[in-house]
Order: sequence, then structure tokens, then C-alpha cells
Amino acid sequence: MTTTGEHVPGDEARVIDAVPTGLFIGGTWRPASGGRTLTVDDPATGKALCEVADASPADGMEALAAATAAQASFAAMPPRERGEILLRAYEIMMERIDDLALVMTLEMGKPLAESKGEITYAAEFFRWFAEEAVRIDGGYAVAPAGTSRFLVQKQPVGVCLLITPWNFPMAMGTRKIGPAVAAGCAMVLKPSELTPLSMHSLAAILAEAGLPDGVLNLVTTSEAGAVMEPLIRDGRARKLSFTGSTPVGKKLLEQCAEKVLRTSMELGGNAPFIVFDDADLDKAVEGAMQAKMRNMGEACTAANRFLVHRSVADVFAEKLAARMGALTVGRGTEEGVQVGPLVNAKGREKVTALVDDALEKGATVVVGGDPVDGPGWFYRPTVLTGVPLEARLSREEIFGPVAAITVFDTDDDAVAAANDTEFGLVSYLFTENITRALRVSEQLESGMVGLNTGLVSNPAAPFGGVKESGLGREGGTVGIEEFLETKYVAIGFGG
Repeated sequence: MTTTGEHVPGDEARVIDAVPTGLFIGGTWRPASGGRTLTVDDPATGKALCEVADASPADGMEALAAATAAQASFAAMPPRERGEILLRAYEIMMERIDDLALVMTLEMGKPLAESKGEITYAAEFFRWFAEEAVRIDGGYAVAPAGTSRFLVQKQPVGVCLLITPWNFPMAMGTRKIGPAVAAGCAMVLKPSELTPLSMHSLAAILAEAGLPDGVLNLVTTSEAGAVMEPLIRDGRARKLSFTGSTPVGKKLLEQCAEKVLRTSMELGGNAPFIVFDDADLDKAVEGAMQAKMRNMGEACTAANRFLVHRSVADVFAEKLAARMGALTVGRGTEEGVQVGPLVNAKGREKVTALVDDALEKGATVVVGGDPVDGPGWFYRPTVLTGVPLEARLSREEIFGPVAAITVFDTDDDAVAAANDTEFGLVSYLFTENITRALRVSEQLESGMVGLNTGLVSNPAAPFGGVKESGLGREGGTVGIEEFLETKYVAIGFGG
């Protein structure tokens, strides 16, 4: 176990070799049917890290059967015991943070410092929901007429299907697993085939922490639709929680309608970042670096459109470009690297196409603006000015290290531009005027607002969006409610 936080030669092979590579079904690691495997690549080199089991639809059905068999006994487990499992898993994650971070960096690309930050953030969901497990409550009331009593109970929703993305491969898992375990729900989890190793590591940790066999079942697959759709349409699962793109989320919602599954959807974003004329520009630039460059910009919460008041746009762009241009790009395991690769060739091709489209429509490059030559999927941190609202950058998620700046003149113009999107996950605004801050925060059509901060994610706060950015909330005191059903018992009390 590495405890110094330093990368030691040979660590890559050691930590990769330690990750289970099978499917985790009914408490057992086993190969996929037919021995199918898929390759996990290092996006910094384009080379293979390892192979993991590639689940078939039959494997998925076995996982659902295991979760169904475990559901009743797990729901009956005392809440304190469920919470203690989560707390033990939290402690193990923090003890192994260096190795877990290295696995994440190798499969996803982000610098080690960011990976360690994600492990800390991910583990905190387990600690938070360990405490929420014993706070599931109900109610008892006298009917208005006095002739009966109302008993309200909260019970686990049942078997849950969880689908997590590649960009935060550990945190998006714990954000779903934590409340499911706390509520008493068994699960089938499908991680992204691009970054499955973090979830494989986590499944092993939960087993070590005492999670009963069959409560968490892990099916990594290259055929997500073929494996998950039958589970959704089967009827034994009662909830789907998905983090990913809006088009895929819409398709899953259609499938869930057949059996009326409960759904939680954390979908795409197009976050505006508004800088008013009275903003503290140094604070705004610092917030911009947080909101744009976390995870190389590969985040649904990433600032996508920088709307800057005309009077401060040039100064803001100059300051932001100086910060962006000074960032060190390279393999995330190397000392001093601040920006890793994008996840794959397709991701870099999209960023390149979006920037080229903006330039064709009149935008200007202040810094960056092109891919990095050599192995891996790197793109230079980029600042563009004069980006027109009709550019694709203004309509689509960039998912890369590109800050696109557009100017505005009035508060109403800024709000109208910010809300001119089908998405509504998060918005950011910077102003020193408290009245303006509150007024604009209320006007913005998003589930979350970062006021004078570029970081909104916190396990103790409700995370989620409006419009086509999703349904439901994860984290906070409401996060566990997504995994609970409310039952009302009418008690006769006549005389």
C-alpha cells in the first residue's frame, strides 16, 4: 500500500493486477458467459491496461436474480447495521486512497491530485448515507374527523438498476450505492466500459466491509442496451438511477414506462457562467478555473458558456487565458501535471469540431485552440472570445478544456442567454451586489446555482437539474428519499 502520495515506478502494474476483472454476481467474482472480455485502455497512451469480463444479456439476468433473492433479507437488516457497512467502506476507501486514485488516473486520465480529490468526495457519500440510514422516519397522526389514525411508513423501493458514467467513475457509483444501501435496496450496477476498474475496486471494498452477497451485483458490458433493457422491462427491478447523456436518458425513460419504474436521471448540462460588471474578477477567474477545468472539462457541471459583461470582458479573458495557458498538460501520473487527456479519440474529435465551428463563425483564439501531438488524447486548454450564440459551442456540451466567452450588456440579456437552452443542471454567477445575486439566482432555470463559487458538488447538498437535465436529486437529506416508498396505513379508531 502506497501511503506517501508519491507515484512509484511499478505501481501501475501492481494496482491494476490487484483489481478484480470478473463480473460480481451473488457475492462471487466470475467470468462472463462464453469467456467474453473487453479491453480497458489508458487514454494518456492509447495502450491497453487490462481486460475485464464483458457481460452478456444472460449474465445481466443472473445479476437481477441475485439481487431479487437478496432484497427481502437486506431490507429487514437493521438500519444501524446497514450504516455501519457504509462507514467501514468509507474507512477502507480512505486507507487505500493512493492506490484507488492511481487506478482512476490510469483508466480515466485525470491527474493524481484530482483522482485523490474524487476518492475523498466519493467516500464522503458513504459516510453521509451511513448517518442517514438511521434517520429514515415516518409519521403518526389523528384524522381530522378523529375516527381513524394515519400511520406513515418509509420502506425500500426494492431492487435498483444503477448506471454510472466514465467521467467520475468512483463518485457516481457511491452517490447511488450509498443511499441504496442505507435504504435497504439490492442493486445491479453497470459501470461505463471505458472506466470500469474503479467500480470493480469498490465492489471488492463493499464485500470486505460486510455487504451481504447479492446486494450489489456488478455487470460491466460493451453492450449496455442489450444487457440493461431486458432488466428494465423484466419487472422485478423497481427503480432505475442513471447518470449520462440526455438522449440515452430519454430512451431509458421510455423503457421504464412499461413497468412504471421509479427513475432518477442526472443528464446533460450546458452551464452558463455569468460575470457581471461589478464582479471581483480575480475571484471570478478562480471560480472559472474550478468550474471549467475540473476533470479536464469533462463534467456535466462544467461551465460551458461564459457570459461576461462587455465592460470587463477583455480583462476577464486576459486573466483567464493567462491561467489556462500556464497549465501543464501530460499524463496524470507525472509530477506537476494539471491537465490530463480526454477519455478517448471520439471525445477529442468532438472538442476539435466544436472549436473549429466557433472559429468559422467568427470566434477568436486567445490561447490554445488545437490538439496536442503525440500519443494519447490531449487537447490544449483553450480560451475563445467573440463566440456567437449560434455557434455549436453555445448549444452543445463541450466536455473538454475550452472556455467560450460571449459578451452581454444588461442583466436581462444575461439571464435570457443563460436560460436559452433545453438544459438546466447548474448555473454560475459572479457579482458583489447581493440584490442582483438573489434576483438572478431566482431567475436562472437550473437545479443548482454557484454564487461566487465554481464548485457546487457536495454530498450533503441535493444534486440535480431541471428541464432536460434530469429528474430527482442525489445527495443531501433528500437523496435517500429517491430509494424509499411511502406507505400509508389507515387505522380504524371508532367507538
